[in-house]
Parts: sequence; structure tokens; C-alpha cells
Amino acid sequence: MRLRIIAIGRLRNGPEKDLIEDYIARFNRTGRQLGLGPVEFTELEDKKGGGKTAEGALLSKAIPTSAAVIALDEHGTLQDSPDFAQSLVRIRDQAPSELIFVIGGADGLAPGVLARADAKLSFGRMVWPHMLVRVMLAEQLYRAASILAGGPYHRV
Repeated sequence: MRLRIIAIGRLRNGPEKDLIEDYIARFNRTGRQLGLGPVEFTELEDKKGGGKTAEGALLSKAIPTSAAVIALDEHGTLQDSPDFAQSLVRIRDQAPSELIFVIGGADGLAPGVLARADAKLSFGRMVWPHMLVRVMLAEQLYRAASILAGGPYHRV
């Protein structure tokens, strides 16, 4: 199952981008044998400054109708890493064309994007910078693949 992260905003060169690239490379190596991946990134930018509504339109246009969608949202479901790994397996086994993770901009996701999501995932009750959420998601994807492959990365 192909995975894609669609995010508002462009990530510049720096430590966050380096971390994302490292975790995604690890995920792609480990996940391939599990039928997961590769992960691709799509970055969208509202150059006209239309806010959450305009960002929502860009995101909605980028999401294929046949894809499963998980929205990263502070009001979403809290999961531990093993539960997240099992969620990936359940979605993979339902055989959608791809699984898309959606990350909004600084103001979050538009209501239409949240309504389109098959699930909403939260990384805790605290609000995280949307650029840091990308790093956290990349790490959790790799951790999930490691858990599913029986690797030593995740320690209980």
C-alpha cells in the first residue's frame, strides 16, 4: 500500500527535513516487506493567503477519492505506537489505492477536510507546530514498521 503525506507549507532544508528523510528511508526499507510504502510527500502552499478555507480546497483537490485518509488533528484519537501499527495493517488489508495522511497549516484543517477523513489522529492534547508534526509522523511510521517486522527499535 502506497502512503502519502500531504501537508500545507514547504519544509526548508534543516534538521527537521533531515530527520524526516532519515525516518522515511528507514520506513521504506522496512515497510516494503510488509506491503507498506513507499511514502511520498506532497507539499501544498496557498500563495494567495486565503487561510484555512483556501488550504482546505488545495488539500481536497490533492486527495484521490479512492484513498483512505487520516487527518492529523489535535482533537483526533490518541493511540500508542503498537495500536498505530495495527491500524496501518487494518487499512492495508482493506486494500485502498493509497493511504494519505493530511497535515494542515498553522490554523489546522478545514472542516471539509476533516469530514473527508476516515480517521483523525492526535499526537496528544498539546498543540504541535505543523512542521514538527511531519517529523513525529515520519518517526511513528518507521516505529510502526519496526514493530510489525519484529525489529528492536521499539522497546516496551
